[in-house]
Amino acid sequence: MKAEIHPTLNNVCFLDVATGKRFLTRSTMKSARKETIDGAEYHVVLRDVTMDSHPAYTGEKRLVDTAGRVEKFTSKFKRTTAKAAK
Repeated sequence: MKAEIHPTLNNVCFLDVATGKRFLTRSTMKSARKETIDGAEYHVVLRDVTMDSHPAYTGEKRLVDTAGRVEKFTSKFKRTTAKAAK
């Protein structure tokens, strides 16, 4: 292996913003935010969605407002067909 071409491994803490759970690992990622956990310094990387908060893993069902989307589409479509008819 060539010297000094490989990235360094850092202690990283992935923090789920939604649940507050932490996943401690090693990665080449870095962060400006650092935290000392169990006597070791970790780069803290914030994540919006992880397996602790994703609906596919938790089994939660989320309701999506499709009626608003359909009404918005039809109102746009009506405007374009009215212009084309003139």
